[in-house]
Amino acid sequence: MKHLSILVPDQQTTMSTIACIVGGFQVFSEANNYFGKKGKTPIFKIALVGATKDYFLENGFLTIKQDHSISEIAETNLVVIPASLVRSYQTATEKNRMLIDWIAKQYKQGAEIASMCAGGFMLASTGLLAGRTCSTHWALAGDFRSVFPEVNLQTDKLITDEDGIYTNGGAYSFLHLLMYLVEKFYDRETAIHCAKYFQIDLDRNLQAEFSIINGHKKHNDETVLNAQAFIEENYEDRISIEELSSKFGIGRRTFDRRFIKATGITPLDYVQRVKIEVAKKSFENSRKSINEVMYDVGYNDTKAFREVFGRITGMSPIDYKFKYNKGA
Repeated sequence: MKHLSILVPDQQTTMSTIACIVGGFQVFSEANNYFGKKGKTPIFKIALVGATKDYFLENGFLTIKQDHSISEIAETNLVVIPASLVRSYQTATEKNRMLIDWIAKQYKQGAEIASMCAGGFMLASTGLLAGRTCSTHWALAGDFRSVFPEVNLQTDKLITDEDGIYTNGGAYSFLHLLMYLVEKFYDRETAIHCAKYFQIDLDRNLQAEFSIINGHKKHNDETVLNAQAFIEENYEDRISIEELSSKFGIGRRTFDRRFIKATGITPLDYVQRVKIEVAKKSFENSRKSINEVMYDVGYNDTKAFREVFGRITGMSPIDYKFKYNKGA
């Protein structure tokens, strides 16, 4: 039987931390139960693991007590990091720094690591994500990139899987990561059972349809901020990046480089995301047709609009409209 360690962080927690821990324990326990009913040996021995055993995780009216301290777990096979408020190794509490060091040690010994939502910050603090791809809550993208610029953050992805390291997007999307892990470590049949038992959609891999463009404005480049404001105010126009860079008196290559450095995305991608965000709101709140919305946001090519909308949201315009507009 393999060993699963669900971490119990110290102090720097939210209600989401509790949800991730409880949800992880429930899902893997049910997967074990299902395996047992089929006459198979359960895959994981599940443990709630903290830095030490001399404290409880208390958050509001809920309390979680860990089963073991990291000093008692010499080796584990899978480490699950719940959401937390740890933003870097430097800002972590002493006990959370102990957990961060232990995570890195376990990975080097062969363990696989999974982070949920903002738990990606704790994972990135280990240094294991350097040069790798990960996801976290889309609302935290600016903070994450500023602290961990060496990590390839992809917030459009709901789940990433690279070299035995798994991450997922925000909030309760951790449930989709759990389904992914159950299928990987148990089998498809068990994942389907757990999905039905807990009423969770299977095979979701994008969080883009839930994202709201947050402006990527946590930077100090005034010219780029002005360019962003211009894009947002003129989304209905066909915006040329060449003309935009010229408007601000900067060469195209320099403009692209500064924009990417400040926001993490290209000027063209920013233009497209602003247009699609406006289109999403129109689909959600109006009875306009696909073509009407397309024209409103400056597109006159149906194929191009559908391709950009699909790339950014993971859904077609018509599917998005019928999913999020009750009147439709």
